[in-house]
Amino acid sequence: MDSIKNNFVSRVLQVVKGIARGQTMTYGQVAALAGNPKAARVVGLIMSKNFDPQIPCHRVLRTDGSVGGYNRGQANKVRLLQEEAKN
Repeated sequence: MDSIKNNFVSRVLQVVKGIARGQTMTYGQVAALAGNPKAARVVGLIMSKNFDPQIPCHRVLRTDGSVGGYNRGQANKVRLLQEEAKN
């Protein structure tokens, strides 16, 4: 079971790593591309534990387009998204 969980985590991280600067995806979209469309909440949990600067977890939003949480503070997530939108 752990290998299945680790495999999904790896796929989620790869999907998020591929989100281009200035672009966003929803937790549900990431879950679907990682192979489990019903795992949006799990994607949120994975993102909440991510501190790798190579994984741009700030680019993952809620389905309704709202920012959602961020492990470095919601204000930082908004600031990063605004900076990327300018460039």
